[in-house]
Amino acid sequence: MQSFVDTLGQVFRAMMANKLRSFLTMFGIAWGVGSLLVLVGLGEGFRSGQHKQLATFGNDVVMMWNGTIPALANQHTGMRPYQFTPDDEAALRKLPELRAVTAFLSRNDLYEVSAYANSSGQVMGVEPNYSTVRFVPIAEGRFLDDKDMTERRRVVVLGSKSASLLFPGRPLLGETITINDVRFTVVGSVQSISRGNNDGDNQKVYIPLTIMQELFAMKGDNVAQNALSSIQYQPATKGDTTAAVPAVHRVIAERHGFDPSLKDAFQEWDTIQEEHMIGAIFNAMDVFLGGVGIVTLALGAVGIINIMLVSVTERTREIGLLKAIGATKRSILAQFFWEGLLLTAVSGLIGIAVSAGLMWILQELLTGKVPGFDPPRLVPWSAAMALVCLVLCGVVAGLYPASKAAAMDPIEALRRE
Repeated sequence: MQSFVDTLGQVFRAMMANKLRSFLTMFGIAWGVGSLLVLVGLGEGFRSGQHKQLATFGNDVVMMWNGTIPALANQHTGMRPYQFTPDDEAALRKLPELRAVTAFLSRNDLYEVSAYANSSGQVMGVEPNYSTVRFVPIAEGRFLDDKDMTERRRVVVLGSKSASLLFPGRPLLGETITINDVRFTVVGSVQSISRGNNDGDNQKVYIPLTIMQELFAMKGDNVAQNALSSIQYQPATKGDTTAAVPAVHRVIAERHGFDPSLKDAFQEWDTIQEEHMIGAIFNAMDVFLGGVGIVTLALGAVGIINIMLVSVTERTREIGLLKAIGATKRSILAQFFWEGLLLTAVSGLIGIAVSAGLMWILQELLTGKVPGFDPPRLVPWSAAMALVCLVLCGVVAGLYPASKAAAMDPIEALRRE
């Protein structure tokens, strides 16, 4: 009985006898596997990049700004503006559907001056929990605290670009700046939180909301002295705003005298819903790209089946001779089966290795270089799917031609030219 080692030896001799054909066949499978992994990796890179991009705005947050109330639904004439106040925020804090609420007042027409330079970054009057609801990582010093609020301390935290502009290459903690000629002590600075070319967040400066309302209240006709620019909140159930948003709409509409069903009266951005939408888009992209990769892989498998059938036809006399000297159907079947399976397996593993190497190089070269996009990475489920497809393709590519070879009549095979 022929051993497995002898069978493999015959397989390799047959492959080496047709080097170019074997190479092109293996290249088709390797290309299909590599395409599948790289395409899915690209989709996951976009998904990861968008997730990180959203995370720079805040963690699980819904943002609301002052709005206008339409006289009738879907009508944009005769709209009445309204502004949020601390009383609105206090009412929202009582809702069990929310786990955190924060508010801020911002102005873009104030000027910051240090002993070295001046700047005109956006001034934000915020509460201490703003840094937990939104993404505000501290570089040095500290963020604002409760005592800063209650004691109305004139302290300031600088964004990374404001810090570099106002104190170029110099220590800043404990130093003073003026905001429209009012002195503030610097207690901290924020790491860079820019998104691409948009460095507006890095130019912000943060002061206590109470002192902001006292010194730099919002201007305008019919604007309350304690008006806020925005209220932002996190739902009690992480990643789910189905209960939180209607509850907030109900409270705000009740306090400002309009119907909560008037969607045009709310100016808001739900980052949770945005992330769910992006996730759905990239799930569809994964299915599409994975499907394209599988089709490419299947075409490679069809190529192997075709090549193996050609090989069986070319080696008809060899098969007849082997049977005439005592080779069994099982040994003939094993030889052609293992040839098809090895062609598929080796080329597939080469495809996985090359695609993984390419994605590793792209990770090294592009990580952090393109905002909103992470380089493609090897996704475990796509590699597992590729291996399963390889096994199936290898079995089909080897078994069908092998069965054709094993079924040959030795006398008829020897008669063929």
